[in-house]
Amino acid sequence: MKHDSGELDERTLIYDWNTVDEEPDRHIVPAELDDETLRDGLQSPSVTDPPTAQKVELLHLMVDLGIHAADIGLPGAGPRALADVIALAKEIATHKLPIEPNCAARTLKTDIDPIIEASHKAGFAIEASVFIGSSPIREYVENWTLDQMLRHTEEAVTYAMKNGLSVMFVTEDTTRAQPDALQKLYGTAIRCGARRICVADTVGHATPRGTMALIRHIRKVVEGTGEKVKIDWHGHSDRGLSVANSLAAIEAGADRVHGTGLGVGERCGNAPMEQLLVNLRLLGYIDSDLSKLDTYCALVSEACGAPIPISQPIVGPDAFRTATGVHAAAVVKAMKKGHSWLANRVYSGVPAEWVGRKQTIEIGPMSGASNVIYWLEMNGVEPEDELVQRILGAAKQQTRRLTRDEIEAIIGHSMNN
Repeated sequence: MKHDSGELDERTLIYDWNTVDEEPDRHIVPAELDDETLRDGLQSPSVTDPPTAQKVELLHLMVDLGIHAADIGLPGAGPRALADVIALAKEIATHKLPIEPNCAARTLKTDIDPIIEASHKAGFAIEASVFIGSSPIREYVENWTLDQMLRHTEEAVTYAMKNGLSVMFVTEDTTRAQPDALQKLYGTAIRCGARRICVADTVGHATPRGTMALIRHIRKVVEGTGEKVKIDWHGHSDRGLSVANSLAAIEAGADRVHGTGLGVGERCGNAPMEQLLVNLRLLGYIDSDLSKLDTYCALVSEACGAPIPISQPIVGPDAFRTATGVHAAAVVKAMKKGHSWLANRVYSGVPAEWVGRKQTIEIGPMSGASNVIYWLEMNGVEPEDELVQRILGAAKQQTRRLTRDEIEAIIGHSMNN
């Protein structure tokens, strides 16, 4: 159970069923991430469009977290959106930030022209994420024909390329589109110069199995063109499967996946970027420093007016907090073993230290003596048996955890008597 150095080997204490079915020669390709917080995330009807300064701050945090690309807006939405895109692009250019910007646009010249303008003012070409619906239901509702969609695709991609932009061609609602339509749409975009395509689960329809089948199909479409084209996956959370689908997309061969801070976005939102980052590191696809993940999510919450739910994985207030007796006892025992990582793993699937957090033990009606002893020791109070039982007795009469003021009042009363 120990390395030659005498340190406890984590791998002997955690049997990882997640890797049981992996092929022995499986090649792990580093996964890339595209942060959509400042575009798709802001399409939520409940969030606030942040001021430019906070967008710039978020951009720098994306870099700190090792995020490879960012959608910095839809400049065709209006003058304010265009001004913010220009400011963010200039920030990237001025500070030589290692992050690739892209901007969303419909397959319309009126949407592509503002990206061209922003590129000229920033001094470098911004990738145009040109999107169009692809499913039969969208065709029917919009009164489109496939020929019309193909014509729009050809005109938009060609126009963007002629004006010096690189293009990521995005099909909306890809997960409900027919194979032959996708082959024609992507084939047209690639023929016209697009060197990145994006498969979008626009309404959160896909399952992991469906995601893998679709990505494998799209890989064959790309291979058939003979061109070197990268594949993105863009997933939404309507069925609660956005993270699982993103991981499945990578397993099937997607080069890059999209997400937003805290999962903000239309309806049920997008794949939460913080969950993607942690899962990808746990799986060995990335090796990013995630110590600023809390800061990133706190800024998304503040800037967008999006409260963090108490049980939000990784960054929620309760993510690494317990008031349950049996859990607290195990954490305390782990701490006493003297290994820095052990307490953060015994009752957690995520290493708290990766994201700048630590295990917290509190006192409530489900607590045991271990909770109280630990709390007292951490706060410099001798855990005498009578005091421990007095605090535990008070907790058992509550319907919630005890506050610090309540615990200190019990301590003060005991000292006075």
